[in-house]
Amino acid sequence: MPQTRRLTNRSMAFVLAGGRGSRLRELTDRRVKPAVYFGGKARIIDFALSNAVNSGIRKIAIATQYKAHSLIRHMQRGWNFFRAERNEFLDILPASQRMDDESWYRGTADAVTQNIDIVDSYDVDFIIILAGDHIYKMDYEVMIREHATSGADVTIGCLTVPREEASAFGVMAVDESGKITSFLEKPADPPPTPENPDLALASMGIYVFSWPFLRDLLIRDANDPQSSHDFGNDLIPGIVARGAARAHRFDDSCVRAPGAPAYWRDVGTVDAYWQANIDQTDFIPELNLWDHEWPIWTYAESTPPAKFIHDEEGRRGSAVSSMVSGGCIVSGTEVRNSLLFTQVHTNSYAVLDHAVVLPYVTVNRHARLRRVVIDRGVVIPEGLVVGEDPEMDAKWFRVSERGVTLITQDMLDRRAASE
Repeated sequence: MPQTRRLTNRSMAFVLAGGRGSRLRELTDRRVKPAVYFGGKARIIDFALSNAVNSGIRKIAIATQYKAHSLIRHMQRGWNFFRAERNEFLDILPASQRMDDESWYRGTADAVTQNIDIVDSYDVDFIIILAGDHIYKMDYEVMIREHATSGADVTIGCLTVPREEASAFGVMAVDESGKITSFLEKPADPPPTPENPDLALASMGIYVFSWPFLRDLLIRDANDPQSSHDFGNDLIPGIVARGAARAHRFDDSCVRAPGAPAYWRDVGTVDAYWQANIDQTDFIPELNLWDHEWPIWTYAESTPPAKFIHDEEGRRGSAVSSMVSGGCIVSGTEVRNSLLFTQVHTNSYAVLDHAVVLPYVTVNRHARLRRVVIDRGVVIPEGLVVGEDPEMDAKWFRVSERGVTLITQDMLDRRAASE
């Protein structure tokens, strides 16, 4: 294979998108976490996929498992532009009976093992393992190039985080050269970085391997009855123990505006999900969704422009410090610091304040909703008030630790049935 080709042309991305994401509560009752909506029109998985495409990777596999229909439908509608005749591939790999009599993926490593034949067909030198459930922009070619020149068996993507916050992560101890000397899962006393005792390196769950090395390692792991067949629990600790793992710092490959901080979020809780969406309404968001040089690709539903109607005191269709997507009709509603996804319709005298409203929601008259996440397709009844009485909210809805209320149609139906 000619070595003059870009490393990303000789690489593939394997996206792990099978986990439910149970900490998002009812938001993942009908869809897997990577398929959850984000930022007005995208899905969470679009960030990993867009990073791959923008980095030059055009061979991608997505392993699915839990309630994958919404995710698969999104892939078919929004990511169907890959052309095999141009040596581009996007394969969706649901858990199936491909080896022995096992049907489910037994762990993250097993998800790759069960599809070795498909990865072989891509004829690649390098493979980057990605989680499909984080929000960030990253040039994967920088990390792959670092791996190719280092001689390491694995290169692990790492966040630089304050040491007092690192206990929530898997933490890497590294030497001055970047070699990982130990890996600790959620340590009480995280090891600091060599250059700063107040910082630590946390794993992003992103791994780069040469494919021949990983292929052999996966086959050995599959035959180990003591293994849980997981990258973080089994494969990575073994490589670290041999002194053959290297840390790649996200700061070195994060895509951002000059002077902006490195942005990475695990939106795995209702609070974190609400906050990351509301952050997009800031005057200058830390995550730039308006960047034409590193766009976030997604399914672009055909919708008419957003419309605002009525202009009288107490009944004015308006949105301040908010994002309003195509197809929305804001009819006599006050919208502040909120994010409205596609085809949200609101009615007169309603108020939305710090609200994340997923697609196809209808908000009826006189509703007042503050600090809420509203699931797709919900019909908010006339006069519903949420966000002013936490005790009453908790009687019918899911109220988070930080006082964010999650509203689904099932919750509203139970409330209506009790009246």
